[in-house]
Amino acid sequence: MTHCFIDTHCLFDFPPFSGEETSSIARAAEAGVRAIIVPAIEAARFDKVLALAREHDALYAALGLHPIVIEHHLDDHLDRLDATLQNADTKLVAIGEIGLDLYREDPQFERQQTILDAQLRLAKRHDLPVILHSRRTHDKLAMHLKRIDVPRRGVVHGFAGSLQQAQRFIELGYKIGVGGTITYPRASKTRDVMAQLPLTSLLLETDAPDMPLNGFQGQPNRPEQAARVFDVLCELRQEPEDVIASALLENTRAVFGITL
Repeated sequence: MTHCFIDTHCLFDFPPFSGEETSSIARAAEAGVRAIIVPAIEAARFDKVLALAREHDALYAALGLHPIVIEHHLDDHLDRLDATLQNADTKLVAIGEIGLDLYREDPQFERQQTILDAQLRLAKRHDLPVILHSRRTHDKLAMHLKRIDVPRRGVVHGFAGSLQQAQRFIELGYKIGVGGTITYPRASKTRDVMAQLPLTSLLLETDAPDMPLNGFQGQPNRPEQAARVFDVLCELRQEPEDVIASALLENTRAVFGITL
C-alpha cells in the first residue's frame, strides 16, 4: 500500500534541486511525497523560496533567519521578514528555520538569542507556527519558548535529544520532527525516543539535501527518502502503518494547515 507523505523540512532552494525542481518534485511524488515545506535560512534566500512555492503546487515556504549563519543577519532583515509576512499568501506556512546552535565555533550566542526572540514575536504577531533548529541547546530553547508564547506553536525539527527534552517541548505544545537519524542502528537513543513519544507529536521530515539516510552516506539526501524514514518509524512503533501515516498527515495539517 502506498501512503501519502509531507516532507516538513527540505532545503529545496539548494543543489541538487536548483534547476531540477520539476523532476525532483516528480521523483518525490512517485514515493508518495506529495508536499514539501521549504525553509529559508537567511534574508537573501527569501525571494527564491517564495518564488518556488508560488511556481510549484507541491512546495510551501517558510522564512527565517537561521543561527548557523548568524553573521549574515542584520537588524534590517528582521524588518524585511516582518514586511514580507504582512504581504504573504497562503503558500507561506511558517517562520523558519530559526533557533539556537552551540555546535559551531564563535556562535555569537547572545546575538542568536536576540534574533530568535524577535522571530518568535513575529510568529505571534502574524499568527504563524515556527520551525525550530536546536543543536546542544534544547534546554535553553525550551526556556525561550516558555517565555514567549507562540499561539500556533510549531516543530523542533531533526530532533536528537533525550526523551525528557522531547517531552518538555511537547508539554509546551510543540511537535517533534523525525528524520533520517532513526535509520542508523547506532542512533539508539533517538530511535528509542521516537518509539516512545505520542504519535500525535510527530512530524515527518528529511532535512534534504543534508542528513543522508543510512546506506546513502556521501549522497545528497532527497525528499522521496521521507518514505524510507516512515518505514523505519513503523518498525520502531506499535501502531499499524496506516494509523501512523494518517497521524503524520493530521499532525502536519494541524501545525501548518496543509492538506493533501
